Amino acid sequence: MGTWGTDPFGGDAAADFAGDLDDLADGAERLAAIRAALSAAVEESDYLEAPEGEVAVAAAALVAAGRPGGRPVDVVYGPKGAIGEPSEELAGLAVRALERVLAADSEIAELWDDSASGPEWRASVDALRTALRPASESV
Repeated sequence: MGTWGTDPFGGDAAADFAGDLDDLADGAERLAAIRAALSAAVEESDYLEAPEGEVAVAAAALVAAGRPGGRPVDVVYGPKGAIGEPSEELAGLAVRALERVLAADSEIAELWDDSASGPEWRASVDALRTALRPASESV
């Protein structure tokens, strides 16, 4: 796993995903790519490989950033420009993708859990799940 940080864009696959998003023409195309990344993680019924999990976390971070009051993504490794406004449905898909990433049969979770930074990574994923909750569930 080529990583340099626990943030959503702190690894090779996530940085590549950001570059791919930069190559897309508009927000609608970017949102479609984000949806595809999240769906790929959710729909994986077998072992979720690390690159797919890493991209799902990055995609979820972009959805969270696009919500009202969302925290901006890493400006160095994240995509440049707007992604468009994500729907509540897309936020729900992002939550399901993060749950899949944290499951027992997820390589990225295993790799982080075997590292000293595992708790920090899990805390960052949990913070994303919280940010993605519908406004009606916020305290």
